Amino acid sequence: MLWVNPATEALNEIRTAPIVRFSVLALSSIFFLVDPFAAIGSFLAITSGADRARRRRMARKGTLTCFLVLTCFALAGQLIFRMFGITLPAFEVAGGLILLLIGLDMLEARRSPTQETSGETEEAAHKEDAGIVPLGVPMLAGPGAISSVMVLVGEAPSLWSWQMGAILGAIAVTAVVSYFVLAGADRVRGVMGETGIRILVRIMGLLLVALAMQFFVNGLTDLGIIPRR
Repeated sequence: MLWVNPATEALNEIRTAPIVRFSVLALSSIFFLVDPFAAIGSFLAITSGADRARRRRMARKGTLTCFLVLTCFALAGQLIFRMFGITLPAFEVAGGLILLLIGLDMLEARRSPTQETSGETEEAAHKEDAGIVPLGVPMLAGPGAISSVMVLVGEAPSLWSWQMGAILGAIAVTAVVSYFVLAGADRVRGVMGETGIRILVRIMGLLLVALAMQFFVNGLTDLGIIPRR
């Protein structure tokens, strides 16, 4: 009889716990779509010539806007589904397609047009305060991040469920990490370099493509197009 380390067995049980798996899924999907590392270049272009204090204020305003927008969609997600008669499988398929397009752009180490365009970046560079638009929306809280939040909300039975707590926690963690990444954009780019950031974005894009396909397959399975196993 093989001896199994009790600590290893306990760790495996924790990893397979639904709350852990769902929390990891929520955090990874939201963070990959907000993708503050890929936004560093645009953020530095927008804040060109600004001092460190103003750059931090803009980063704080942008990440706070991202947090509020995603939180609002998380809290109103079930209501939106009921109001428009949208089913979760349909949103999973639509969300999976959006995530797939964004992920394919990330594999090329570039921001998706659904998150930002060159015109928006250039226009924002001349604005006195671009923290809310376009930094907060749509650069951080873009259609992909909103779609991901909505798909995750569809898995929550109610506003008071642990799934909803995991989603809100993932949004908060993403916003906090995004603030520190953008507030220290110069140092982050200096440490990682352009090549390092591109490699990281490509890895995140690969994982996002896999996640998009999983959303797509889940939606088709729930619609009965793909048989359950």
